[in-house]
Amino acid sequence: MQFIGIDLGSSSIKVAVVDGETQSTVAVCRFPEQEMEIQAPEPLWAEQDPELWWKSMQSAIHLVLQEPGVHAQDIAAIGIGYQMHGLVLCGRDGEVLRPSIIWCDSRAVSYGNQGYASLGSSYCRKHLLNSPGNFTASKMKWVIENEPHIADQAEFLFLPGDYLAFRMTGTPSTTISGLSEGIMWDFSTHTIAHDLLSLYGIGDSLIPAIVPNTGMQGVLTSYAAAELGLPAGIPITYRAGDQPNNAVSLGVLNPGEVAATGGTSGVVYGVVDQNTTDPSFRVNTFAHVNHSEAIKRLGVLLCINGTGIQYNWLRQHMGGSQFSYDQLEHKASVISTGAEGLSLFPFGNGAERMLDNQVLGGAWHGLDFNRHGLGHVIRAGLEGIAFSFIYGMEIMKAMGVNVAHIRVGNDNLFRSSIFSNTVAQAMSSTIEVVETTGAVGAALAAGHGLGYYSSLEEATQKRKSVLMFSPKGMNTEVLATYQHWKSLLDKQLAHT
Repeated sequence: MQFIGIDLGSSSIKVAVVDGETQSTVAVCRFPEQEMEIQAPEPLWAEQDPELWWKSMQSAIHLVLQEPGVHAQDIAAIGIGYQMHGLVLCGRDGEVLRPSIIWCDSRAVSYGNQGYASLGSSYCRKHLLNSPGNFTASKMKWVIENEPHIADQAEFLFLPGDYLAFRMTGTPSTTISGLSEGIMWDFSTHTIAHDLLSLYGIGDSLIPAIVPNTGMQGVLTSYAAAELGLPAGIPITYRAGDQPNNAVSLGVLNPGEVAATGGTSGVVYGVVDQNTTDPSFRVNTFAHVNHSEAIKRLGVLLCINGTGIQYNWLRQHMGGSQFSYDQLEHKASVISTGAEGLSLFPFGNGAERMLDNQVLGGAWHGLDFNRHGLGHVIRAGLEGIAFSFIYGMEIMKAMGVNVAHIRVGNDNLFRSSIFSNTVAQAMSSTIEVVETTGAVGAALAAGHGLGYYSSLEEATQKRKSVLMFSPKGMNTEVLATYQHWKSLLDKQLAHT
């Protein structure tokens, strides 16, 4: 028996097939090789075509079905992980009405601020665990105000993973975890957030039926099966946003456990069992995949938009595109901590939640044309990303999240020794690198949703650690460099 996992990112679609009995990965493929296009028709906007997601997923599945050991007839269940906080609007016949407004789009910040002012701090803390912010509900409010002709045609309001599941099954649905990430779930009443939706003019009828994160969510229609090259009738048995799904992949399910990732954006995600909020909502709290009214499992999520995307930008545009990331790491490794006074700030990918939704833009400080070269730029870039993680993790620690041990996947920025050691030393954290991916995690979780595994813990119990970064005592040089970086950031924040 095999399970297939789909990981919808903003850069590509990854698809993994795992063997149910051994929990081993049979094959992993991604499409496209180059990053999917993010359209920015206006400053601070970010959109993608959901049809591009479907076509890319179709291509990735076709590729993985050609891999040795993969047998379409043995696929018993499908799991979906997806980029969070996006908005997909569909009409009566299921047609997409406009491009998806994705996670890093900043157009709805003012609407979230207005919603917060109207509802009040006390209400938002008790009921939403968040400010409405720049999340999915606020993006829908933007559509209502600015594209009323689109809003009037909308029959279904989907998150990106909801849309993929809809295309597969023909049945509109969503999850509590998904609604919470869109700030459309009321944790006090354990229902959809009627007050916020009413304030925004969003009809309850737009919210699809709620299904569990793990469990039957529909079956693959004959039409979708023909497009994907899979047998009809395969059940979709798991769905979660990319960060809760990353946590599942790493076995982060219970209070005190922490996951992190450094992809296009950077995330630290800690599980708690109590309602907790940051006073300024710079860090957000959502329902984890195993959350219920009876047993709270909440994910405290720090998100930094401009992490891996900055590193990729440096590689593409600062003379480094001829080098692999390993080669860039080597060039940076011969430069001392602090990059001889050069500091980079990775905030060039829209409004940053942990900076009170301000849009600072990427920035340099201390660039010396006579001293600094590519190695300095890469070193400062990796350190700047690490320092942005540390800045946010200090907020999480103040909320009671224990970051002493962090699990990460083996396919992102945490493969960089410079980056990982900087975080480990500054936070006195041990970073455990695990051989898994979001697509693999989604596949294993689908096995639990099918009932093949008795729990998510059992589904991920055979994960393998491949590397460990330990703090090895306090590194005063790293701490001093971070404090300098932080002081520069604080000055910039004070003048915005």
